[in-house]
Formats: sequence, structure tokens, C-alpha cells
Amino acid sequence: MSEVYTVRLEPVGVEFEVEEEETILDAAFRQGIPLPHGCKVGQCSACKCVQLDGETDMLKYSTFALNDFERESGHILMCRAVAYSDVELELLNFDEELMSKSIPVKEFTGQITDFQKLTHDIRGVEIEIDTPLKFWAGQYVDITVTTEAGEEITRSFSMANPPSEGQKLSFIIKKYPDGRFSNELDSGGIRKGATVKVSGPFGMCFRREERQGPVVLVGAGSGMSPVWSILHDQITSAEDRPILFFYGARAQSDLFKLDEIDALTRAYPTVEFIPVLSHAEDDASWTGERGFVHETVDRRLKAMNADGEGDIYACGPPPMIDALTPVLFMNGFESERIFFDKFTPTSGSSTH
Repeated sequence: MSEVYTVRLEPVGVEFEVEEEETILDAAFRQGIPLPHGCKVGQCSACKCVQLDGETDMLKYSTFALNDFERESGHILMCRAVAYSDVELELLNFDEELMSKSIPVKEFTGQITDFQKLTHDIRGVEIEIDTPLKFWAGQYVDITVTTEAGEEITRSFSMANPPSEGQKLSFIIKKYPDGRFSNELDSGGIRKGATVKVSGPFGMCFRREERQGPVVLVGAGSGMSPVWSILHDQITSAEDRPILFFYGARAQSDLFKLDEIDALTRAYPTVEFIPVLSHAEDDASWTGERGFVHETVDRRLKAMNADGEGDIYACGPPPMIDALTPVLFMNGFESERIFFDKFTPTSGSSTH
């Protein structure tokens, strides 16, 4: 029988059990303790913390996420740390509201029920699972599928549907040249009707409730997926808040769901959709915003004298997030009102 140890988190005073050979982060997920996290595989630093007491060992990780000096000074990555005794940790980043939103990570079995080509490099996927998934708008799951050739692929994708639709999940996926999941969908290696395993929910970029000020949504590429979920969850809530929905793309051919967005903005006048095209210099038919999406966000926030009022949910590729971050700080937004999800393509075990 495997050993079971206790992990205590300071300064929040939360305790949970971790089994032998189980990472601290996986144990927390299993028991519904929503610890800060990002990649879950030791490539980012979102789950970095200080080990105050106890014995742990670290699985393979990137020194970009945890450098040698930090490791020697007692820092660990919870996604890579395996306990060999009771452990006491000091969280460096924690969100009290996040800690109150506990949803245990569970395993589900499902089936791909639909697949659509939304643009030349954006795909829509529908999956129906055996029992409803409880999640917060903006979160993601890990999806595992076996191809026709027998290869098992696991990727992370954010739900595009709102939490009220927890059994029929929809996803907006970007196709990359070396993206195994999306390429297998296109080639028929992953077919409609394929059985999938779904694990989740994960992610900290989810809609917060009972806030004041406008809701600012910023997406690009498959970042539309969690933004779409947050948007629909927000408009069906009891909150009366203006919603600015920015979407960055290269050209008009990269825009999609336009009919649905038009119907939505007509039904909900508090929602304003602002598409921004970065490569529309020679497109005389385009009368909307041009340039990079963070530039348009900056202009609009200044024009409305936002001064840090409201909540920002930004989902998309790292360059967009990196460019947007200083814009938000310069417009007075504090870190507790800014929620990011960077979508990084990878040939490894997970991606958005």
C-alpha cells in the first residue's frame, strides 16, 4: 500500500493529502484545491512556491521555470514535486477567490460528435461526454484520443461553450503546421465518432463574479474559445456591465462566427464587438480597426477613461499577451483585475 502524506499550504492554512509518486499539483487537483498553475509540465513558473519543511524530489523541469539559484534556496514547482514526507509550502501567488472556487479534477469518457473548418486554420470540435463537467467559463481540459494509426495524443483545449452546457463541450482549435491533433483531424486520423478521454477542469483565467466596471475580452486565434465561453456566461448572468469584445486577426478571411456575433450584439446592446486586422493595409473593403489588437485596446481604454475599472480576460498567443500587458498596467489596471491565458503551440504533451 502506497504512503500518504499531508501537504500544508501557507499563508492560507489549507491541508490536503498527496500519495506516493503523485505530484503535489495533481493531488491538489484531485481533491479540488485550485492551486496556481499554467503548463502543468514544468515549463512555466506559475506553480512555483517555497518549501518550508519536509522532503520532496523534483521530476524533470525547465530551468527557465525554476533556475538553479531558486532551487537551492528552497523553491519548487508543485507540478513536478513528489513528496516523501509531510510537506509545508508557502504559496508565492494565490487568489482568495480562486481558492473558494474549488472543482475537483475528474476523468470523463466522450465522443467527438462534430468537426468544422471555421477558417483556413481554425477548427471547431464538439465532444459529448458521459456525465456533465462542472467548470468555470474560461477553463480548459486535457483531451486524449487514439488516432486511426494507434497513436495516443493528449492536448489541452479551452471550452468555448458556457458552463451551463457541461455535457456537450465545444472547442475552437488553431491548426499549426506540426500540430498533431489538428492535423489528424484534417487528415482523417481522428474521425467523427472517435472515443476520447477528458480530464479537467484546469486553468485560472475564468470569469469572476460580482465585480464592477466593464468586462474587456481580448482574443486572437483559438483564444476565441475561452473568450466565447466567458462572453456567453457573462451576458446570461444577472450582472449589468458593458462588454468590450476585441478580436485580433490578420485579414477578413480569418474572422469567423460573424453572424452569431451580429445576432448576439443585437440581442444584447451592452456588448460591443471590435475586430482588429493587422494585415489589412490593401483591403479597401475593410472599414474597421487596423493594426495590432493591443493598440486598439489601448486607444479604447484611454477614450473611455477606464483608469483600471473593470476586468480584463485576454486569451491568445504569447506575443499578443506580452504586448497587451504593459498597455493594461499603463491604463491603471491592477494585476488582480487581469486574467491571461497564453496559447503556446507545442509538439509535446499539451497545448491550447
